[in-house]
Amino acid sequence: MSRSKLIGLACVVVAVLVAGGALLWQRSRPAPVEPTGITGYLGGEKISLFEDDQFSELAQKVGLDISYKKAGSLAMMDADRTGMDYLFPSSQAAVAYGQAQGVRAQSSDIVLNSPIVVYTYKDVADALVGSGIMSKDGDVYKLDAVAAVNAMVDNKTWADLGYANGYGQFRIDSTDPAQSNSGNEWAALVATALNGGQPATAESVARDADMIRAVFQKSGWMETSSEDSFSQFLTLGEGSKPMMVGYESQVLDLSVNQPDLYRQVKDQLVVAYTTPTEWSTHVLVSLDDNGDKLRDFLKSDDVQRLAWERHGFRGASQLGTDSASRFGVPGIAERVPAAVELPGNDAMQALIAAVK
Repeated sequence: MSRSKLIGLACVVVAVLVAGGALLWQRSRPAPVEPTGITGYLGGEKISLFEDDQFSELAQKVGLDISYKKAGSLAMMDADRTGMDYLFPSSQAAVAYGQAQGVRAQSSDIVLNSPIVVYTYKDVADALVGSGIMSKDGDVYKLDAVAAVNAMVDNKTWADLGYANGYGQFRIDSTDPAQSNSGNEWAALVATALNGGQPATAESVARDADMIRAVFQKSGWMETSSEDSFSQFLTLGEGSKPMMVGYESQVLDLSVNQPDLYRQVKDQLVVAYTTPTEWSTHVLVSLDDNGDKLRDFLKSDDVQRLAWERHGFRGASQLGTDSASRFGVPGIAERVPAAVELPGNDAMQALIAAVK
């Protein structure tokens, strides 16, 4: 055989070997794994976390594709759960309400925390200091929940309390207490204040139901999402919403993720801790195995750190407990003062029924 033919034959053999090796390599490679799709109902105040690119990257690394539908903490317990893997409300009271509505959880775990606060503006806060409703310790403002509720029950005007620019009766706006957790926890504080500062009971809620409803009627239309309510507060300003109930995490999230907007409101925005206040415990309710996978992911160190450093949630694992000064937000307490537990389940269910 001539030299040229030998070279040609060798080239053919090499080509066959390369092609065969490539085929074997392709066959030996593991088939690509499709990410596990997980969906459920999510409270609006946690959307910024779930939409964070770093959150998505962490989820991809563990093979999860996480989506959500927005719903209030109580509203999601009444919603259609077909095809849903999880519910992510903002309190244990919402979980108990869901159980009463027939929600059957595979598991439920507290994964995030944030205290209830009142947002207001500096000139409003300083005016109310003179009335005794608010006080100031350094740069931390506090709001006396009992004094504030008594002023609303007594139909005090803003002018009566020293804020001459306020229109009409003194009020503190919140989300709908029958649908959203921040409004529901504010209702619990209102009911406790009307019970002499002692945790409300089912009996005290029944006794004070008319006064509780009257407090909320001062606000008129109420949002069903804490995030929508906070956005309206920032947009409409003190002339429309002088004070509103929200979560501490909302302003911390704003400072990190919307810095331009935060700079516009920073000098006037005040975070007031109610005395007493309540912790909002964000509970991941797993409806199936996929929900459990999401729970484990949310409780991982990386997600807990992200939830604190970029979104202001004080983590259940206490990983995110470095100084709150990292956010550069004036008046944020290093440790939340004067926190109390929610009233018992019977009282909370009576309260939801009273305001529904």
